[in-house]
Amino acid sequence: MNRAVLLRRSAVLCCLLAMPAWAQNFAIVSPATAASLKAQRGTPEAGKIVRDAEAALKQTPHPMERVHTEGTLPGKGIHDESAAAEKDWPLTLNLAFAYRLTGDKRYLAQTAKFLDAWATVYKPSRNPIDETNFGNLVLALDLTRADLPPEVAEHTAALFRAMALQYLDWLDANHDKDHENWSSHRVKLAVLGAYVSGDKALIERATAAYSRQVKVNIHPDGSVNDFYKRDALHYVVYDLEPLTTAALAAKAHGQDWFHTAATGSPSVEMGVDWLLPYATGTKTHEEFVHSTVAFDAARDKAGEKGYSGPWDPKTSVELMGLAAWMDPKYRPELEKVEANTGVKAYPWLRLLVGR
Repeated sequence: MNRAVLLRRSAVLCCLLAMPAWAQNFAIVSPATAASLKAQRGTPEAGKIVRDAEAALKQTPHPMERVHTEGTLPGKGIHDESAAAEKDWPLTLNLAFAYRLTGDKRYLAQTAKFLDAWATVYKPSRNPIDETNFGNLVLALDLTRADLPPEVAEHTAALFRAMALQYLDWLDANHDKDHENWSSHRVKLAVLGAYVSGDKALIERATAAYSRQVKVNIHPDGSVNDFYKRDALHYVVYDLEPLTTAALAAKAHGQDWFHTAATGSPSVEMGVDWLLPYATGTKTHEEFVHSTVAFDAARDKAGEKGYSGPWDPKTSVELMGLAAWMDPKYRPELEKVEANTGVKAYPWLRLLVGR
């Protein structure tokens, strides 16, 4: 091992030892991984992140006490206001990555501003479809927690702990009532919030909730319940994304929740493998033809894309990116899907996949 690598590892270790215990709690991106991202500053993905973050320095947060887009069409209720406010979440994640890539404190200050705005205003709703994309803010907290003002870090972690508690309470009491994608997203948010909190009891409950959901949601052949209820690969992806994200959190803490060899049958790995022929274009599927949910037809009638016709594999790119982050064996599959669809995974996800 050369001297430069030894020095870099020594610097990361010193930073970790200097952190207070609460600052070392994380969901998916460990403090060591966050500190090492600077080495990728020269990559094209990093350049895109930093350019976007520079533009985001001029933005202001748009927090809401509650967001609601689930089950609503554009122009109805608070759908449009919520959709606009939710743009804050990936923007905040981008700022957090830019800080880690460059060390520029402007990005850290802007990350703190957005995290604090949402942590102090938002009230958890127990609607996992409305809240699933808070995962962006969880990752932003992971990336910056040790360097944030302590009160911002504490308020943000408290929000995600509250979400975890609410979803775990629901899952523990009602796990036999919903085996579809809503509970996959409940589990994701519960797992992320539990690991952010560092609370062993919450982590144990979240682990049990994940195991239950995989067993009832994924069939022995790797297909998922929603495929038969909605007749749509759209919802296969929507089930597997949150379960893969939760498995990534477990992986970051030394647990394998993803692979069949570790978990038995069924597994999330089996689900991803079931989808692969469709994602790579070997198989095709006409979406929602036999859906049992009336709202699917209403969305199609309202002109929302993807609710009829052939399934578009580009909607699986993020899932394949998460799978490639989980296991390098999926990297060629990710590249194949990207090449076939002309859509690339998020730059920050490609950074992590490339590690």
